[in-house]
Amino acid sequence: MPPANKGKLQARALIGVRSATHLSDPKATSTHASDRSSRAASYHRHSMEPTPAAPRVHLQSPQTAVPTRAVEPGRTRRIAVASPPLPAAALQRRTRVVLYYRADGASASARLWEEAMWTKESLSEAVADHPEMAGRLRRHADGSWEVKLNDAGVRFTEATAEPTLDEFLAAVQDKDHRARSWEAALAPWSDVNAEDPDVSALVYVQLTRFQGDGGFAVGVSCSLMLSDPLSLARFLASWARTHATMKAQNDVATHPLMQYASYFQRPGARAVRALVKSIPLDAFASADDGGDDHAAETVLFRARPITSAGAGAPADHHHALVVACVAQAKERLGAAGKVPPQFPVVVFDDSDGKGGVSVETCTAAYGQPQSNGGCGGGGGGYKLEVTQWQELGLEELVLSDSKPLHVSYSILNGGSDWLVVVMPDGGADGEVLVAATVLK
Repeated sequence: MPPANKGKLQARALIGVRSATHLSDPKATSTHASDRSSRAASYHRHSMEPTPAAPRVHLQSPQTAVPTRAVEPGRTRRIAVASPPLPAAALQRRTRVVLYYRADGASASARLWEEAMWTKESLSEAVADHPEMAGRLRRHADGSWEVKLNDAGVRFTEATAEPTLDEFLAAVQDKDHRARSWEAALAPWSDVNAEDPDVSALVYVQLTRFQGDGGFAVGVSCSLMLSDPLSLARFLASWARTHATMKAQNDVATHPLMQYASYFQRPGARAVRALVKSIPLDAFASADDGGDDHAAETVLFRARPITSAGAGAPADHHHALVVACVAQAKERLGAAGKVPPQFPVVVFDDSDGKGGVSVETCTAAYGQPQSNGGCGGGGGGYKLEVTQWQELGLEELVLSDSKPLHVSYSILNGGSDWLVVVMPDGGADGEVLVAATVLK
């Protein structure tokens, strides 16, 4: 740990724990009066002691990574709403992914500012290859919805967190610690404007540097009206490949772009500092899950069709599959209470090659899930297996010549205690992934 940081941590440790100097009057004739005076002075001095400052995250003004190529006009992706109108809370459902890295090399920390510039440049190029990620929601007069593929872009923010990478990871992985919700500071989100949705971004990306040598995180929040978690993972993998290619091309260029980087922006410059706002990390605690009593967790299933009727999870079969997944997720997590009579389901379908999403309501009493003992049960012509988020492949996503130390996945349910997301895995065998989020 650098000496400056070490001294800062030692100073914080001392704040609030020093005992007040015992004040007494040697000329006092009454021991009782002297003790009382001493206690009062001690209390007064303790009350004036500053409390330890909560660690903060320092955010620069958000930017927009726009596609490097124009999007073909008129392209849209459909959103089917089974029971309109679509509630405003449904627009806030999203996937959050945070990837933690420690860059290799002694100069890694000093070069992270350069990495930030490449992050935005490569993000713009990747969005050009995946124009749906730059899209915006659009509501028609009849109440129907769609995603308009345009050049509006992805929101991008740079930030600095006061803890070291190791300190931050230890805090957020402690389930008994309030800091477990600090990750919201690493993957920002602004609620979609239900009245004017086309002004709201649907994808947010943040590059956060930690104190210490080379620790950084890439946080992503992506609307479930736009993309399912598997498609998001594929986009991020594509972005990482683009990022590596652009950096490699720059390294062999006669006049590399990065030699001009200081002309545009360099951390520490007065103009940059003026754009920073600081927020205590504790301000993010429990902001998404409603507090300790309302924590929700997600179980990921792979559903393999055992009948031709089940393949692809068409509308008349996936409800039974969803009910089976919810029942098994509840059992696996030891969730208390009953399954609600109704809960929202988001179903992604790419059978027409254009992509689309259906927002539905599932009735828990829709058929009884079969069971072959634990996770071997099925529903709707599928055999279920619990799988891991690692199957999405983000643990192999290389940035700054490093693989992530840790990857965190979350589905934020937009005010619903229970939520199920059904997504095709793209294979020819009709397998689907089902993410069942249940209230613990």
